[in-house]
Amino acid sequence: MEEDGKKVSGCGLLVLYNNIFRRGTASSSPGHPTSAAESPKLTASDSKRRRAASDEASLLVPANASHLPVAPAPQNPKAVAPGYLKASGRPAGASAGNAGRARNLGLSAELDSMINDHQRSKGSSTLVRASSGNVMVFSNLGNIRAPGAVTPNRNVLDFLPKTASEKGGIPDSNQGPRYTNGPAGHAPNSSAVEVPAPEGLCRALSKRLEPEELKEMGNEEYKKGRYAEAVALYDRAILIDPDKASYWSNKAAALMAMGHLLEAVSDCREAVRIDPSYARAHRRLATLYLRLGDAEKAIHHFKLARNETTSEDISQVHRLQTHLSKCNEARKLRDWHSVLKEARSAVSSGADSSPQIVAAHVEALLALSRQEEAEATLNCAAKFNIDASTKFFGASRSARLLSIRAQIHLAAGRFEDAVAVAQKAAQIEPSSREVGAVARKTRAVASARLTGNDLFKASKFREACVAYGEGLDHDPQNAILLCNRAACRSKLGQWEKAIEDCNAALTMRPSYTKARLRRADCNAKLERWEASVQDYQALIDQLPGDEEVGKALSEAQRQLKKQRGEGIIMDTKAGANFVCVTNKAQLEQFTMAPGVTVALVFNKSSQLPSQTIPFMEKMSEQHPSVNFLKMDLSQSPSLEEYGGHGPVAFKVYRNGSMVKDIDGLDHEQLESSLRALGK
Repeated sequence: MEEDGKKVSGCGLLVLYNNIFRRGTASSSPGHPTSAAESPKLTASDSKRRRAASDEASLLVPANASHLPVAPAPQNPKAVAPGYLKASGRPAGASAGNAGRARNLGLSAELDSMINDHQRSKGSSTLVRASSGNVMVFSNLGNIRAPGAVTPNRNVLDFLPKTASEKGGIPDSNQGPRYTNGPAGHAPNSSAVEVPAPEGLCRALSKRLEPEELKEMGNEEYKKGRYAEAVALYDRAILIDPDKASYWSNKAAALMAMGHLLEAVSDCREAVRIDPSYARAHRRLATLYLRLGDAEKAIHHFKLARNETTSEDISQVHRLQTHLSKCNEARKLRDWHSVLKEARSAVSSGADSSPQIVAAHVEALLALSRQEEAEATLNCAAKFNIDASTKFFGASRSARLLSIRAQIHLAAGRFEDAVAVAQKAAQIEPSSREVGAVARKTRAVASARLTGNDLFKASKFREACVAYGEGLDHDPQNAILLCNRAACRSKLGQWEKAIEDCNAALTMRPSYTKARLRRADCNAKLERWEASVQDYQALIDQLPGDEEVGKALSEAQRQLKKQRGEGIIMDTKAGANFVCVTNKAQLEQFTMAPGVTVALVFNKSSQLPSQTIPFMEKMSEQHPSVNFLKMDLSQSPSLEEYGGHGPVAFKVYRNGSMVKDIDGLDHEQLESSLRALGK
């Protein structure tokens, strides 16, 4: 690129690139960025405005760019003008004699305006303006700095939105249909690891490219899956020539790939406004409306797409209309199974990002007491900015989805979030009785839970039980309140009622560990050992490595066998923790449990020294927390594999693993080993 007859290095344009492209890809309207030669007057306040907020020029500094180096105002007032004359690039207010030079300033004039905006908005700077070509460059390329100034070496891609591959995938849910998750307006991650600027982007900065060249570069980035970079290049082409429909349409395609559907709709609308006969843009817009659940607009644009539309496209939209109609009818009848079926069919018909369908799907799951599945479905759905969603879909639909989100928060125990979201929904649609009822319910339930918690902490269990019950009057399926009331009833010795509350809580949320643990404990207190063992075994899977759960399971299993009269035969001459085992299952019951177990293993009773049994009895009394076992291999063939090298042996186990194999005559070593393990 030539400026005033001098060639300017392309790498020196990194600052300009950062200020042009460091704006993310979110927009709520298409906008009309103008070319450099047609930039309207800019002010300091304008420099903080987002690209899509108006038809202002896009040579604006982001509001969050306060950390960028800024040049002070030049002493010569003629060097920098506050704006430009349309179509000429001449600084506003410049004399006619300077008009020819102003036409040739090009990029330098743009930089002068940007520097002046920075100076007026920030008031100070560590950079001074370079005199050659009016180009600001980084310190390692010859930057002219004020004394003591430090200019960091920034990568231009730090200020681009991250691509989908860089942000990472959204976890899939195995339950229900798959929705597209693409948060609109997602800001770049400022803490991201720096990556080298692509060669193509450097070429775009190194010289003034034609908009068609920029579009082709954007197409190449799109093919490589670098959608954010493609958007940046399409934006640059639009900046130069905003009246080319293909630039807007291609940018919409990249935004679609990033999951920014509402912004993509805005850009497609701009493309078909510029060229109403642009069939490909109409088809792209129809596809967007289909995904967002607006069947009527989808059909309209599919028809305008003419040869770009297939008969299957029209059939797909008609299927969506049918499923939406049936879903609405089933919801009026409160036939939640049918609502669930039709919502899933609508998603399969292409409406994978429709808030209306998501709301119906999640509402049906909540009504069917499938709270965890409802939460997973909502988490996997597309997320939109509340204001943008309200503007696009309307206040009624936006408020309804927020109300359902509030109910999900309530069911999961996020009471404060539930109240805040429900209140926001009521503000968006104050005339809706349904939304207002949800807001009142969330406040009542949250208040009852807070009161109950305070009473429970004060050991006022009866009063706390009543408070939780009042909350359940408003939300009978709230698993958190049911579990809390079960805790109160357990403290009051009302084991049966506590188990009933835990059963109800686990029906709503099968993975609710606190409710399962409480039910297992209540069943143990009622000596229902089989039910207790089942719950503890499930908890072992949910909480692997939890020693308390392991000990509780071991005790429940021991009591169950004792209750059934199976397996364990207590040695009448030994202590309560000295038992005789006769099969492998009994042995593993003790050795696999947390803690220490000592097994006395011998082949025949006649070979057992007379002092060994009295010694084991003594040890069992001195170490009550240790399990002592007696294993006569001659009487238990299934235990032969556990035999030692000699006729008598002590085998020491800890937390499921054997740690010592001691000769049966070496009593001192066993004693020292137990002392060491007990520390």
